[in-house]
Amino acid sequence: MRRVLTRTLPLMLAALALVVIAGCSSGSGKFTGTEAVIYRSSSCGCCSAFGSYLQGKGYQVKSVTQEYLAPIKKQYGVPPSMETCHTVVIGDYFIEGHVPVEAIEKLLAEKPAIKGIALPGMPSASPGMPGSKQEPFTIYAVQLDGQITTFMVI
Repeated sequence: MRRVLTRTLPLMLAALALVVIAGCSSGSGKFTGTEAVIYRSSSCGCCSAFGSYLQGKGYQVKSVTQEYLAPIKKQYGVPPSMETCHTVVIGDYFIEGHVPVEAIEKLLAEKPAIKGIALPGMPSASPGMPGSKQEPFTIYAVQLDGQITTFMVI
């Protein structure tokens, strides 16, 4: 019996570790390890909560604190009507506001020719925000020419 345990225990522990690791990310796992740079001010608590949300979904989050976010928003082409308290950059795309991971994963999977996506207004119960969901979240796409269209509704 001891010999069987000695042989099988390491395999059982390795299998258990894989199950635990797989269960830690509640995202699809397609983009686990993808770097997400979040630009935020030092006084914003919901920005930290959104960064933690992304980490919980398997993204490698790098937080950059700066008091003036206008240069980043201008660099990536975030329209003033879409601006929120933080801007996330993944690859060449911006993600503005508390965008659910389902929209981010759609963006990364489809790779549309757009500047980025946004959820303006910091709606209640969006990722990183308290409260209960009042209505569906409309995620907007910012086209290369600056036009704003609906990307998806969650």
